[in-house]
Formats: sequence, C-alpha cells, structure tokens
Amino acid sequence: MQPRTGVPDLSRKQVLLKRHRRNKRVALLMALVILVLLGVLVVWWLPLVLAVLGWVGHEAWFSDHLFYAPGDDYLYRFPAHNEVPGVTLQGDVLVIDRPLHLNGSETLVLALPINSSWLGRFFDPAVELSGGDAVHDSQVFERGVKGLRYLNLTGFGKALSTGTLRIRGRHCRIQGLPRLWSFGHADARRQRVMVIAPHADDAELAAFGLYSQADESWIVTLTAGEIEAEHYQQMGMGRAEAARIKGRLRAWDSVTVPRWAGVSESRCVQLGYFCLQLPAMQATPDQPIASREADLSDTRIFRQFNSLSLPGDVDGAPTWNNLVADLRALLLQARPQVLVMPHATIDPHPDHICSQAAVLQALQGLEWQPSVILGYANHLHDNDRWPMGDAHSGVALPPVFDPSQTLVPYSIGLTTDQQRDKAMALGMMHDLQPPAPRKRRIRRWLQKLLAGRRWPAEGENEFFRKAVRRHELFWRREL
Repeated sequence: MQPRTGVPDLSRKQVLLKRHRRNKRVALLMALVILVLLGVLVVWWLPLVLAVLGWVGHEAWFSDHLFYAPGDDYLYRFPAHNEVPGVTLQGDVLVIDRPLHLNGSETLVLALPINSSWLGRFFDPAVELSGGDAVHDSQVFERGVKGLRYLNLTGFGKALSTGTLRIRGRHCRIQGLPRLWSFGHADARRQRVMVIAPHADDAELAAFGLYSQADESWIVTLTAGEIEAEHYQQMGMGRAEAARIKGRLRAWDSVTVPRWAGVSESRCVQLGYFCLQLPAMQATPDQPIASREADLSDTRIFRQFNSLSLPGDVDGAPTWNNLVADLRALLLQARPQVLVMPHATIDPHPDHICSQAAVLQALQGLEWQPSVILGYANHLHDNDRWPMGDAHSGVALPPVFDPSQTLVPYSIGLTTDQQRDKAMALGMMHDLQPPAPRKRRIRRWLQKLLAGRRWPAEGENEFFRKAVRRHELFWRREL
C-alpha cells in the first residue's frame, strides 16, 4: 500500500472501460449488418424477433462489466510461512494430514482450480461450503470460470480442524489440488480503530461490522460527496443548489449514521472537501480546489455538524495542505491503534487512492503511529460485480493479477443480526436511497427470471447486495 497518485490507476480503469465499449459497438454494428441481410434475404420480420431475443440475452447473461477473461488465474502471493501443508480433497471433504491448532480468529484462505460446467455459463457458478456444526456458505465466481480462485474459509475453522468441512461445486467442478493459508492476527475489534472514508457510506460499506464491535471507533470522512445530484434536481432545484443539499445530507449521514453502531458523534468527523477533487488538490497542495458542481470553494458549509475544531476550519480552504493538517490533528487526538482505509492498488477510485496517500503523508514524522493498517476495496479495476453472489453470503477474494506484491488478508465474520444492522445503516444513507433506473430494474427482472439471480429486499442500490455479507475483508500492513 504505497502512496500513489490517482492518474495511473484511474487511466487503467478508463482504458478497460473504453475498450469494453469499443468492442461492444463493433459487435452491435456486426449484428446490425447480419440482421439487415437476414431481413433482405429471408423475411422482413425475422430481424425484429432476433433483435429482441438478442437484447434479452445480453441483459440476462452478458451485461456484467468483466474486464478480464473468466479463464484467467487469479495471481496472489501470500507469505510462504502462512501456508498449511498436507491439504487434500477426499471426495468433497477438505482433509489436513496433521493437527491444525486454531483459536477461532484466524483468516483462512483456500485456493482451488475451478472449471465451469456448461450451465455455469448461464447461471453463476458457486462453491458451496458446509460444516459439521451446520455452518454453510456459498461463494460465487464468474460465469464460465476456468482458473484458480480463492475462497474465504474464515468462520469454518472448527469444521476444518475436525475434518467435517465439505466443499461442493454448483455449476462448476473443482479440478486440481487445493492450497490452504492460515493468517493469525490480533483482533482489531479489541483495539482503538479509526476508519478513513473518502465519502459518506464508505466506512459502512467496508467496515460497519468492524467499527461497530471495536472497543473504540473513530469515523473520519474526507469529502462531502456532493456531485451527481440529479436526484435532487428532479425536485426542482438548480444544479448548484442540488449539489449543496446533497453534500449537506451526506455530511449529516457521515456523523449520525455511526450512532446506529454506538459510535459517539464526538468521534465522527466530516472534513468537507469536494468530491473527485482530491487528485487536483494533491497535484497543487497549496491551491484551493473548488467543487465541480456546488459553486463552493469553502469546506465549512459541510463541517457544520462536527463537534471538533480542526486546522482547516480557520479559512475553509479546500487545499491538500489543509487536508493533511486536519488528518494530523485527528490522528494525534484519537491515537488509533488500527487505521482502516482504502487500499490504493486494489481500489481504483481516485478519491480513495488520494485518501490513502493523504493519511500516509499525515503520518510522516508524527509522534503517534498506529500498529497496523487495514486496507479495503469498495471498487475494483476489473470486475464491477465483486463481491459476486447474493447478499448475506461469503466474500471470496477479489481478482488480483499482479503477483509482485505480497498481500495479507484479514477477514472477520458477521452474524445475521450484525448483517441486518449493517443493511439498516446503509438504508439510512441518502445516497443509497434513490430507486434504481428503469433499465436496471428491467435487467434485474430478466436476470432473476432467466439467470436465477436474486437481490436483497433491504434496498435497490447494488451495494446492498455487495456489502451486506457474512464477511468483511481487509488487507493488513504492519507499520
């Protein structure tokens, strides 16, 4: 998790999306030519029927944004001393040829070669896990998967130790030898935690289960998230007015929603910088960077709900230097043992990358240093659907194709009640409340009918499916 600017990561995401759209346009053009020829050479109504069927098939089976081949192996490198030797699959039971001593808090990762069946090209392939104590889970992978994938076995330690952990493929086959890693960690929930959220809701999406159980938690939100306020423009507001009210609502959310988890408002801080402007602030650290849409160049309008005074309150200037000074003051006051923030090489969002860079800069030469950093990813470069599968299921490891960096996963389990509390916290976030666009609702109906997909009842936003899970997954780095 080295400090990086937003440019390389953002351009990679843009290149992938641009290539995807270009290929899609070429495919549509070729399909149009074929349909016209069929209409001329066969019968006039045939292209209309085929066009409708093609659109339905695309929406049901081919509309996922997947910027790599499902046959590509994930390429993780874990520390060698964490690998557990002597692991085999005997039938569908995972067996270890020597006693495995676990205390119940370990993060367990299993690598398996998975090969999709023909049905797995139309229905999501999954690996189903079940233990002797009736614990069960289903972790989903890409349609047409044919490669090495990594399952999250956190929570299955007892079944693994007693030889009762069963692993079965649904719409896929397990082919090849498994490999298992066990990562022992100090329990972050028994420490003082600070969650860095680039936007209101990032802390809840990534770490509600962690911060709601920690001995002491601080939530620091860097931006007001005021842009893309079309929902409020539909209420009759102008563009700038809609952006300002959206920013104020999200600022309110950032300091009040953590109360649902028992975090005092005195430990929730909104810094009020402007959405998607952190890269420009970082490029010119002493220059104020105004909001793109809210017609504002003063952060104090979004800091009005804070109970703490910060260096940036003096002039309200949206500068990188003020951001770093604010973070330094908060780090010294809170003295967190565990810092939770975006992982700059896995999460490509430019504000997330710059948030991590700002925290690391603030830590330089600071008299207080946390013991560990936990990185999270609420967005990916290559797969907009991850975590795949249904809400309340497990979180398999995301696609990673760069084995040059050593990653150390840290995962915690959430009970059913904790998952429900997390869903309710997300439901309080104004940015996750607007209904899904009509096209997306039609697509979901077709996928439910033809592809067997399900969406949670708690909310229409995709994050209710992606974030409300039986695991929260982080990447650990010692300081």
